[in-house]
Amino acid sequence: VQLPAFGGGLVQAGGSLRLSCAASGRTGNLYAVGWFRQAPGKEREFVAATNYNGERTHYTDSVKGRFTISRDNAKSTTYLQMNSLKPEDTAVYYCAVSQMLTYYSGTRYYTDNHRYDLWGQGTLVTVSS
Repeated sequence: VQLPAFGGGLVQAGGSLRLSCAASGRTGNLYAVGWFRQAPGKEREFVAATNYNGERTHYTDSVKGRFTISRDNAKSTTYLQMNSLKPEDTAVYYCAVSQMLTYYSGTRYYTDNHRYDLWGQGTLVTVSS
């Protein structure tokens, strides 16, 4: 199973990027997907997540109103639309999948990186001021 992430790059503050994560080689879509990020010298942190059908979404406070997570199960792809980017959004962004998180799982479970069982290799997002 591969979990490549695409769409990172260099953008000016206030700009937008859309990250995508395709779970190739994975059968079915009964898994939650989360996006995490890790800035230089910092720990990996939760950004956003969605349940298997996209009906439930969760965001960290710092990205609410700016980032939107969505998924297209026909393509086994999850997206992270990032608008109004700020220099503090600069990080390597990782997508991850979880088979244990459900529609009824609370936000605090979605933010826990230990509940994800497969991680992608990450894509770098750099926001210049």
